[in-house]
Amino acid sequence: MPIAKYQDEGSFITKTWALGHMRARKVVIKQGQKLEEAAVLGKVTADSKYIKSLKAATDGSEVPDAIATEAVDATAGDVETIVFIAGEFDQDALVLGTGHTLGSVDAVFRTKSIWLVKPMG
Repeated sequence: MPIAKYQDEGSFITKTWALGHMRARKVVIKQGQKLEEAAVLGKVTADSKYIKSLKAATDGSEVPDAIATEAVDATAGDVETIVFIAGEFDQDALVLGTGHTLGSVDAVFRTKSIWLVKPMG
């Protein structure tokens, strides 16, 4: 299975939209996905793989669960990558799936220790 650029959990990842302390984890992006950096992801209940979270989904992925650390091309097969699972992030940098709003994503993310902020300045 191919792995995206960030291969080690716990390694430091510099992103201008990731603010302060953050936590990351290795996950599998489900085949057929081409994700942008900072995409809001949901986990499919049946196989625990991640896809872009769409509000109208009914497979578990409708619940925002993580944020992509980088762009990932999984069109040819599943890909392992690192995602952010906690921390503070610039809300304006997030790539939301269809039907989601900052409000709907923020409400769920707060329960997961993911904080969306609008940086000052």
